Amino acid sequence: MNAPPNFDRLARIYRWMEMASFGTWLSRCRYAFLPEIAKSGNALVLGDGDGRFTARLLDANPVVQIDAVDASPAMLRALIRRAGPHGDRIRTHLADARQVQAATLSQSSPCDLIVTHFFLDCLTTEEVESLAAKLRAIVSPSGLWLVSEFAIPAAWFGRLVAAPLVSGLYLAFAWLTGLSVRSLPDHRSALRAAGFALQQRRAWLGGLLVSELWSASSPHSSGKHTPRPQDRRISDCGMILS
Repeated sequence: MNAPPNFDRLARIYRWMEMASFGTWLSRCRYAFLPEIAKSGNALVLGDGDGRFTARLLDANPVVQIDAVDASPAMLRALIRRAGPHGDRIRTHLADARQVQAATLSQSSPCDLIVTHFFLDCLTTEEVESLAAKLRAIVSPSGLWLVSEFAIPAAWFGRLVAAPLVSGLYLAFAWLTGLSVRSLPDHRSALRAAGFALQQRRAWLGGLLVSELWSASSPHSSGKHTPRPQDRRISDCGMILS
């Protein structure tokens, strides 16, 4: 297992780097399904960076308790600062999410929300599979997993625009943080294999950015997921097609 990337020196400028490269589009991805998760009780947030989503979730949900996991102490400090008066509802874990024990992440009751915004793209497909299987053991039967990621859509836009752009981002973060991953993982197959089912999906910038809401399937699931109709046909605006 490679060492996790080091985002410490980017903690103070991460927001401005994001704004300079993608404007508000990444924020739109993060907040796309905020109304759908506003009643969650116990949330696990992996790699939220400087904590903008965590702060927004705490503002929107007065009861949520959050476990925040990050391998960067500077990012965790920024997350706590941004949470302000809601910081007492956050339990931080300075850890590599690939190695932290599932029991450490679970609170007094099962986790009913997992959040990974632009985090899974720092992992390989095999690592996402392992992480998803571990988290499936602590999520409630009605739990949700919110994912925001880069994607490479089909056709000419994916080949000529999205793929080179994503490759460039990987090279930049390899130089800035030591990130060893060089390509997007197949997170969808990994989540399905762990027993999660895709419920809604929204896309921006021609499919370069996606936000997805997954649900935990039956607790009696064997781990093999049979796609349901709404998994197969979901529009870019997040509405399930009949």
